[in-house]
Amino acid sequence: MAPRWTQQGLKILFIFTVYLSQGITKSLQTYSEEQFLSELSDDRSPLGRPTVRSRPAPYLPASFGFQPNMHYQQQQHQHPRQHPQQPEATENEIYDSDESNLLRTPLDRGPHFDLSASKNITALVGKTAYLNCRVKSLGNKTVSWVRHRDIHLLTVGRFTYTSDQRFQAVHNPQTDDWSLQIRYPQKRDTGVYECQISTTPPVGHSMFLSVVEPITTIVGAPEMFINTGSTVNLTCIVRNSPEPPSTIMWTHNNQEINYDSPRGGVSVITEKGETTTSYLLIQRAKPTDTGKYVCSPSNADPYTVNVHILNGEHPAAMQHAGQLRLGDPVNVFLLWLISVLLGRR
Repeated sequence: MAPRWTQQGLKILFIFTVYLSQGITKSLQTYSEEQFLSELSDDRSPLGRPTVRSRPAPYLPASFGFQPNMHYQQQQHQHPRQHPQQPEATENEIYDSDESNLLRTPLDRGPHFDLSASKNITALVGKTAYLNCRVKSLGNKTVSWVRHRDIHLLTVGRFTYTSDQRFQAVHNPQTDDWSLQIRYPQKRDTGVYECQISTTPPVGHSMFLSVVEPITTIVGAPEMFINTGSTVNLTCIVRNSPEPPSTIMWTHNNQEINYDSPRGGVSVITEKGETTTSYLLIQRAKPTDTGKYVCSPSNADPYTVNVHILNGEHPAAMQHAGQLRLGDPVNVFLLWLISVLLGRR
C-alpha cells in the first residue's frame, strides 16, 4: 500500500493538470478569436498583400427571412475603428487590377449584317442581277439564301440547293460579301429574298428584288404626217429602266442615221435620267424623209414610227390601219364643217 502522502500528491497533480489544460485551452480560444477579429478589421494582411475590396452583400428582402444584426451594427456605429483614409479606387482601377482582365478584348457581337451594303435591287429582264449580303464576324457559321415566295432554300454557303441553275452563291472573302447571283432574271423572279446566318436561333435580313422591263415609246406613233418644209421632231422615251441606256440608235428605213450626211439639218438630243428621252430633229422635211424610223435603246426593245411627208397635199383626214390621222388645223376645221353640213340633211 502506497504511503498516504503519495496518494494525496498524485491527486493534487491530477487536479492541477486538469486545471492547467483548461486554462491553456481557454487562452488559445481567446487568442484565436482576437486574431480572427483583428485580421478581419485590418485593410492589409500581415503578409503585405494588396488590398482586396470586397463586393457588397446581395440585397435580400425581408420576405426571405433575412434580418440584419442590429446589435452588431450599433456596436460598429458606436465604436468605429480608426484607419488611415485611402483614396477610393475607381471601377476601372479595380477592373484593371484583376490579372484575368489583362488579355480582355472588345465586346464581340458575333455574326451580324452590315446593312449599309445590303439593299433592295432593281434589275433588268435578262441582265444578271446580284443581291448582296455582307456578314461580319461570321466565324464557323454559314450563310443561306431563301426565296420567300415559296419558302424555297436556294443556297447554303457556296452550294446551290435548287434545280434552277440560274441561282448561285458568290463569296468575296475580302469584303465578307455573300451575294446571290441570278442569271437571266425574269419578271416572275420579282419578290423578297432573305439572307440567313446559321446562328441559334437563325437571324436573317430580307431584301426585295424588282425585275423590270424597260418600255420604249415614240410620241405620235405609229403614224405621223408632216408637211414638206416643216421640222420633224421624233421623241423617243425610255421608262422603267434602273439605269439610263448607254446609247440610243436611230435608223431610217433600216439604215443608221448619219448626222454628218450631205443632207444636213439632222441632229439628235438625248436627256438621260430615270426617264430617258431622245429627240431626233430633221429640219426642212423632204419627201425623201418619208419612211420607217426606229428608236433602239441599248437596254430596251426598239420602237417604230412611220413618217409621211406630205408634198403639197392637204387632205382633211387620212385613214391608216383603221385609225384617223389629222393634218393641220385648217383640215380639222374643214372636217368639222363637212360634218355640220351632213348633219343638216
